Amino acid sequence: MTVAAARLLSDGDVCFVGIGLPSAACNLARLTHAPRLTLIYESGAIGARPGALPLSIGDGELCETALTTVSVPEMFRYWLSGGRITVGFLGAAQIDRHANLNTTVLGDYRRPRVRLPGAGGAPEIASGCDQVFVVLPQSPRAFVERLDFVTTLGHGEGRGHRLGLGLTTNGPTKVITDLCILEPDAETRELTVTQLHRGVTVDEVKQATGWPLRFAGMLGETAPPSAHELAVLRDLHRRTEEAHGTSPGVA
Repeated sequence: MTVAAARLLSDGDVCFVGIGLPSAACNLARLTHAPRLTLIYESGAIGARPGALPLSIGDGELCETALTTVSVPEMFRYWLSGGRITVGFLGAAQIDRHANLNTTVLGDYRRPRVRLPGAGGAPEIASGCDQVFVVLPQSPRAFVERLDFVTTLGHGEGRGHRLGLGLTTNGPTKVITDLCILEPDAETRELTVTQLHRGVTVDEVKQATGWPLRFAGMLGETAPPSAHELAVLRDLHRRTEEAHGTSPGVA
């Protein structure tokens, strides 16, 4: 998942980074094929180049290695709302067929089975970044027919919904899982499998999804991680473990 997500980033992208797998993917891209990738963290760090993966958006190394640090209101009002960020990375507990996300509760909102961390900046990231990449493991518990709570708008109810709400950004354009990569259909905006990871079957992906899943006519295959990508990623995790005693985004 980390390598597949990292490969989607380009040199010169300005990327709003989340903690965990998104941070691992973005820093892997920066350390391999995209050295001019600009990483922006929600706490206000712009151009951070951490030597180890941060434990949170408030990790001191983000400010220490950043080009500059701005206030959170400036980050959201000027940088994000001003259309200056090309890619936002998000995770989720649940996702539906139109890439709407839930990070609020599992179960009924008034009596939830699980209360999750909540929205944070995700709704603003999904509306303000030019495009959004979503990273999460694929299972029927996560890929659901109906969200228990809509925290973050993806493509709403389908084609035209975002634009009808006044949103001119592209929304989720890639969903990267441990089985495949999905993209919204050009007409319906429904998530469609466009690429299988090597060794994964169509039936495995279907069984891990809570709705009848669509597949592209010409399915691609994810190239396995190269020796260089693995070496850089393992070294990044090693440095993270030495710095913090843990390595966010290992899974």
